[in-house]
Amino acid sequence: MSTPIPTITQPPRLACRGRALARPGSGGFSDPSVLQPPTFGSSPNKDYTDIAVPPTKSRTPKRKVGQTFLSVHSPQSSSKWLTYKSGNLQILQAPALTNLPWLLHGFSTKPGGISDLNGEKVLNLSFTDWDTRENVLENRRRFQSALGAGDLQLIPLKQIHSDVIHLINAAPGEPCKGDASITNRPGFLLAVQTADCVPILLVDPKKRAIAAIHAGWRGTLARIATKAIGQMQMHFATNPADLLAAIGPSIGPCCYEVGTEVASQFFSQFPDAPDWFDEFCTGDEPNPIQWLNRMPPGHQPPPKNVRLDLKKANHAQLLSAGLRPQNISASDLCTACRPDLLFSYRKQGPQSGRLLSVIGLCPS
Repeated sequence: MSTPIPTITQPPRLACRGRALARPGSGGFSDPSVLQPPTFGSSPNKDYTDIAVPPTKSRTPKRKVGQTFLSVHSPQSSSKWLTYKSGNLQILQAPALTNLPWLLHGFSTKPGGISDLNGEKVLNLSFTDWDTRENVLENRRRFQSALGAGDLQLIPLKQIHSDVIHLINAAPGEPCKGDASITNRPGFLLAVQTADCVPILLVDPKKRAIAAIHAGWRGTLARIATKAIGQMQMHFATNPADLLAAIGPSIGPCCYEVGTEVASQFFSQFPDAPDWFDEFCTGDEPNPIQWLNRMPPGHQPPPKNVRLDLKKANHAQLLSAGLRPQNISASDLCTACRPDLLFSYRKQGPQSGRLLSVIGLCPS
């Protein structure tokens, strides 16, 4: 079933300077295979629960002498990402994607905005209850300007934790409901918003096609990254082996606890799911405590939570879809561990801001 699709005027990359584009005609599609979100766990419209996360490690970015970019990574990182600085703004970038002169991409961070959050000025890029619309629009303008995309139109989505994918051929009157978008048209800036979930940016260097994906645990369970690649194959004749992927900052396995009912869903869907959790536990295991305390059924302590590595799960899905390991670049920054640099719903609750991950093709 087809629905109208928004189009984005794309921001040029740091080296690009965009021109205003004519608004294309409407058109597009929604992936008909929509997986209804499971009813268990937290609210069906969010991936976040109110489990408190204790503070953990933190690392300050290092400045490289004589460079505009900073290397930002955690102690375990094997691939150094770059941080482009513009005033107080810091924009994370994957090195492999910065090598393409016709491509723009970036992952926003917390500093550099005008929104007031507990006495701190932050770059909140999503409309939230605690922030004003004017602040968010100004923050977005600053973010796009720092990318060299001031004249380009932004196309975010109304994210619903689904596997709905939109083909972007024209600018919509309002954000489309879904969690991924794809295009091969210059002048569109695809965007996803996160505050713990996994943002994934894809680019096909041969076909010059791109995708932006929002993958929380529900989207990951629904294989949204795999399906987005399938849509790129269908519409752009993409060869998955040609794709480059950037997996942005998200909550890490150090901090992301989920219930055993969530683990059980993953175990039933993915053979390698046990590798994504800190322990193989579904809540159905025998509980010796009930024989020791002689408590009747229904009065036993609930099974303990387990920790899920969402990045690893999505990395595995990209590999299974045909991407080459060397073409996948993942930031191992944890949103919950870095409240100085990133937003985390798990860490901050409803008062959290939102990060924006964008990708676009520079106008010729």
